[in-house]
Amino acid sequence: MEAKASARHLRVTPMKARRVVNLIRGKQANEALAILKFAPQGASEPVFKVVQSAVANARVLADRDSIAFNENDLYISEIFVDEGPTMKRFQPRAQGRAFQIKKRTSHVTVVVATPEKEEVR
Repeated sequence: MEAKASARHLRVTPMKARRVVNLIRGKQANEALAILKFAPQGASEPVFKVVQSAVANARVLADRDSIAFNENDLYISEIFVDEGPTMKRFQPRAQGRAFQIKKRTSHVTVVVATPEKEEVR
């Protein structure tokens, strides 16, 4: 079973978000949530919310399809950060000049899955 969640237009630069995402790639969902809860980076809070949403989506899908659901079986099968649109702002500088500030955004996507059990013959 696979469930997906994404957050778009997060006001976190993609490079900073990728640092956080690399900490939890491939880990169990509960372990990843614990890591994110105590990570000191600012990007860990929005990534925490996306992972939590993916786990909740998995629970809803399991209920809908009448599948036995155990949250401890879930692991992060895919997680990636894409660059969103950049907001451009200008800051006044000396002698009438303007300095461009780029406020970058991110799109975070998380896919959680249960490990596929292979049939033994």
